Amino acid sequence: MPTPDSDGLLAEQLLRFTRRVHRIQKRHIEQSGLGVTPAQSRLLRTLAHYGSPPRMADLAERLEVVPRAVTTLVDGLEAGGKVRRVPDPTNRRVIRIELTDDGRQALSKLRGARRSAAAEILAPLTEEQRRVLGGLLDTLVDGDVPEAGKRC
Repeated sequence: MPTPDSDGLLAEQLLRFTRRVHRIQKRHIEQSGLGVTPAQSRLLRTLAHYGSPPRMADLAERLEVVPRAVTTLVDGLEAGGKVRRVPDPTNRRVIRIELTDDGRQALSKLRGARRSAAAEILAPLTEEQRRVLGGLLDTLVDGDVPEAGKRC
């Protein structure tokens, strides 16, 4: 059975790993030369998953941030020509956000940057270790709790 100290150490390792992932991804995004931040990159990826342009409130909910944060991200991306605000066709008071052609091209470059960051991050692992890590991360992300007394 794990001790509180071992769980604390594991949590610290996860935090350190998360910081490392962020640093590597940030470096690869910066090297892409697109002039976007990691947060803007995430917003672009989120926009790409919508069939029709979402409202800013939809983006805030999906990104799990306050609406003001989305406004700031959209302002920067709009200034760079990667997104644009468009009126809702059924309600003029509602503004929707859509990718521009430049935004779609940036997204393609960002996918390449994310792939190269992932390759760097996962380089020390074998294929089997990657498979096991993927399963463990799925469990942690889903928050599934094993049956009482049963450990994975």
